Amino acid sequence: MKHYKKWMTICAVFALIAMIILGGYTWQQNRLNRGLSLIYIPKTVDGTNDFWTSLISGTRMAAKEYNAEIEVIAPDREQDVERQNELLEQAIRKAPDAILISPSSFTASTALLEEAKAKGIPVTFIDSYTDEDIQDITVATDNLEVGRKLGKFAQELLDEGSKIAIVGHVKGVSTAIEREKGFREGLGALSENIVDVVFCDSLFDKAYQLAEELMDKYPDLEMIAGLNEYSSVGAARAVRDRGAQERIKVVGVDSSQEAVQLMEQGVFRGLVVQKAFKMGYIGVRETICMLRGEDVEKNIDSGCELVTPENMYTSEIEKLLFPFSKSEELPDASVVGSYPENMISEN
Repeated sequence: MKHYKKWMTICAVFALIAMIILGGYTWQQNRLNRGLSLIYIPKTVDGTNDFWTSLISGTRMAAKEYNAEIEVIAPDREQDVERQNELLEQAIRKAPDAILISPSSFTASTALLEEAKAKGIPVTFIDSYTDEDIQDITVATDNLEVGRKLGKFAQELLDEGSKIAIVGHVKGVSTAIEREKGFREGLGALSENIVDVVFCDSLFDKAYQLAEELMDKYPDLEMIAGLNEYSSVGAARAVRDRGAQERIKVVGVDSSQEAVQLMEQGVFRGLVVQKAFKMGYIGVRETICMLRGEDVEKNIDSGCELVTPENMYTSEIEKLLFPFSKSEELPDASVVGSYPENMISEN
């Protein structure tokens, strides 16, 4: 009898262990198979800005391919930090499987993001980040490298005494800080020639106005450098409208159909272009892989390329400049076919 009871106890223990293992496996399979819920909060949703249009399209395509639901909510303007935090609070209350965000401020969202993590919600940074290392994943351009590439190229266009002005986007945001720092590093000794740094709050019209003021204030100005699409294109419009493109060299960051036209017109001498679609796609893909228990890298550089009038129509750069026509819809299969080579691959 004692042997029988002992045997029954052993069988019961093994049965319990098997049930636990089976239950865990079933839970994991259900997690793998069910559609995940994601919320992405970019700095803005702006149909006039090709960078955000392309990046958000990348997030939506990855969500569709990896069987996830993604809600994209954002302020109307990049510099509206208060509104972004309101949307972040809403996202936390909804308790999605993960929150993805492009912080508009280096410090203002940290406390809310810590609250999300405390509630068990993973956080992915796309494009920019905060002062605290609280995220699970960051997918972004190496913005120091963006600035360095732009500065090294600019250095080749300038003389020892050339005066330079910078039109930044939003003061205090990580991308603006790092791009300016990298630009100064790339310029080397010519960084001493920077006479002014102004910020357009990511508004085309304000960048235009600031560039006009710079041209009036410094009649011998020889270069204006923009640090994102708003600042670059706004400044380039002002230089073009003044007919000053021969005297003032304009360089910048990010591309758009208008930026390409301005380069064709001889206004832009060079642009460092981020791989926005790739950034959004990988941000969502890696978040989903993490949620499904796969190993992922914490920091991923999505890359950038220098575009000049000399290389803008090479096949690889064309794919970067014209990934698909601006649309609310996802690109068709023929366009997607070019992504692995230039926009989604880890190279």
